[in-house]
Amino acid sequence: MSNSITSGTPGGNSAPRVSFEFFPPKTPEMEETLWRSIRRLEPLQPEFVSVTYGAGGSTRERTHGTVKRIVQETTLTPAAHLTCVGATRAETDDVIRGYWEAGIRHIVALRGDMPELGAPYQPHPQGYQSTPELIAAIRKIADFDVIVSAYPEGHPESVSIEADVELLKRKIDAGATRAITQFVFDTEKHVRFLERARKAGIDVPLVPGIMPTTNFKGTKRMAQRCGASIPKWLEDYYIGLDDELETRKLIAAYVATEQVNRLRAYGFDRFHFYTLNQADLTFAICHVLGLRTHPVPALAQ
Repeated sequence: MSNSITSGTPGGNSAPRVSFEFFPPKTPEMEETLWRSIRRLEPLQPEFVSVTYGAGGSTRERTHGTVKRIVQETTLTPAAHLTCVGATRAETDDVIRGYWEAGIRHIVALRGDMPELGAPYQPHPQGYQSTPELIAAIRKIADFDVIVSAYPEGHPESVSIEADVELLKRKIDAGATRAITQFVFDTEKHVRFLERARKAGIDVPLVPGIMPTTNFKGTKRMAQRCGASIPKWLEDYYIGLDDELETRKLIAAYVATEQVNRLRAYGFDRFHFYTLNQADLTFAICHVLGLRTHPVPALAQ
């Protein structure tokens, strides 16, 4: 297979560029964990950090609050998730304007999932009907860097990989500036999808999503929901380790580092880590990949 596909400027021997994804807290204890994670990873100076939404926009307010706090209290560049689900156009536009006024310049634009697990997508009657329509509205309101999703193994609701590539092209044509992929453990599938994307005329950075796999059972459940496959070799690594957390951490770091290095051989130099708010594991992987820390100001009071 050709090594000609690139996500941007080839990485060479330099450290890759990274971004991190967090999820908003549901309890005071989870909020403490989140902010410890943010502060732990901040010295690595990622390109940006994103904060997710729950299904149906269920964590919308917590996401907004977390992103605005990142702007106010850290040196990080936040990217706020925004979905079409459960909101009118006017409500969504108000959120977009509020982000811009708060100093946020990056949005992860997604269709979103319904609140009922597995329920078919139903757009709000007065809302944006699709991700390309949402992207066009964002770009009309302000000059955001709009980030979108891509699915190397196909979205669970998609009829084919070709349909996924076509939708991705529509997102880019609507104004998206880069795409982050769903996590994929089979690197060859990942690269084949990106070859299709390039042939379709998609020339923005395509950033591999990396999922460190400490909680393997949880990762399997997530993979089933999002249509990602679990290679047998990966499952074999975790056999008999249910009570061996430290060993699972070592394996997770090894698998993620090897995957990034294989993708770098194809020219990729950007990677998005789904941290699951587990900062130490992501920090260790990034350190092995060559990233080093830089001093940052103390947390604002």
